[in-house]
Amino acid sequence: MASGCGLPGSGPTRATIDKYPESDKNTTGISIVEVNASIARQLRDSLQKTMFSAVFSGNTLGNYSVGPGDILEVTVWESPPGTLFNNPGSELATAQTAMAPMRFPEQQVNSDGSISVPFAGYVPVRGLTLRQIEEEIYRRLQGKANDPQVLVRLAKNTTSTVTVVGEVTNSIIVPLTPKRERILDILATAGGVKQPVNKVMIQLTRAEKVHSIPLKAIISDNKENLVLEPGDILTALYQPNSFIALGATGKNAEVEFEATGLTLAQALARSGGVQDGRADAQGVFIFRLEPMDSLKWPTPPTIVTPENTVPVIYSVNLRDPATFFAAQSFPIKDKDVLYVSNAPATEIMKFLSIITSVTSPSLNTLGYIRSFTATGAWN
Repeated sequence: MASGCGLPGSGPTRATIDKYPESDKNTTGISIVEVNASIARQLRDSLQKTMFSAVFSGNTLGNYSVGPGDILEVTVWESPPGTLFNNPGSELATAQTAMAPMRFPEQQVNSDGSISVPFAGYVPVRGLTLRQIEEEIYRRLQGKANDPQVLVRLAKNTTSTVTVVGEVTNSIIVPLTPKRERILDILATAGGVKQPVNKVMIQLTRAEKVHSIPLKAIISDNKENLVLEPGDILTALYQPNSFIALGATGKNAEVEFEATGLTLAQALARSGGVQDGRADAQGVFIFRLEPMDSLKWPTPPTIVTPENTVPVIYSVNLRDPATFFAAQSFPIKDKDVLYVSNAPATEIMKFLSIITSVTSPSLNTLGYIRSFTATGAWN
């Protein structure tokens, strides 16, 4: 009868949600998962798997190499009595030997990745370090020059660079050096971020991989402050995350939170808690599209979206004291919906109020007349 009356309400009851996965209306494969310490731990651990150190595993020492467009300077020394490269007339000649190194003009690495060195020919240098180039030139001069010594200097770096864009003071291209610059080094070179640190995400694009984590996580954990590689792109994103609080919460609103994340306990507090007069403490729910690999699902999901996510409703029972410990580690994610259902007694009171107003209007009228007779005013 209550459902036929169309009682006013802010959303489904706990009973409706609990029965929904088995109902004929569940055409989207919604799963219900009860929140406990194990579920909270799995979700917290899954967030760690999305950090830079896990996504961009592998080379942590940087990859400083030469490429087309770079400008190199090659210098060759030759031991006496060799004369292939000695230059007695140079101002660099020493008083003892009257010999000086042969310094060749700066030259740009060709589009095919090579440079030209006299008596060594065209030397392929693409992808090589300066030391590897020196060794290759030395190898080619063996048998031609007398104990040659080779020095290669990078006069201008145009390929081993990192691009920084987004919410930074200056969007620039930063040349990498053998120092092996890290993420925070490059951000500092760009003048830092323009938004509060706790609301900025750093997106790293490397080859085919694109991933982002909070800037504060990089600052607080040095292993996330990765050594950058040539061609990397850093994008500073101003991303104030938010969740929506609905139902019998202290306030129904979209609530922003820091890029570093929020726990369920914090989310309940920021939404004003649950209303004592109408909330069902056993009917607290979080609606979310959860990545398939985030959980060991208690019941295998029946439907997985093309984005490899599962529509899930997390059920929270605040009458269980242990839940409050789980709530301190259960992570709230961007675009979550936090919903608190009305208690069954609240729905009964609504129903009785409607029945009383419909079936007994004369009682209300009589009450008003008696009040007017006694006081001389309508109350």
